Amino acid sequence: MKTDTVLREEGTRILVNQLGMIEAERYIMLIRREQFDYTKWQENLFEDMSLEEISQNAARMRAKEG
Repeated sequence: MKTDTVLREEGTRILVNQLGMIEAERYIMLIRREQFDYTKWQENLFEDMSLEEISQNAARMRAKEG
């Protein structure tokens, strides 16, 4: 049996791969039925990443989706 952490990580990865990051996040919030401040989440989303890292991640995601 997988640990809760492993199961959560795999589930999140599957959601993101199938729905894309934004739609996966929306789905999780719908399931949890919690208040979600998208603007606040967005403000902190990339705070620990350089512009180069953000650009590389975007290019990788675009390549996966296309």
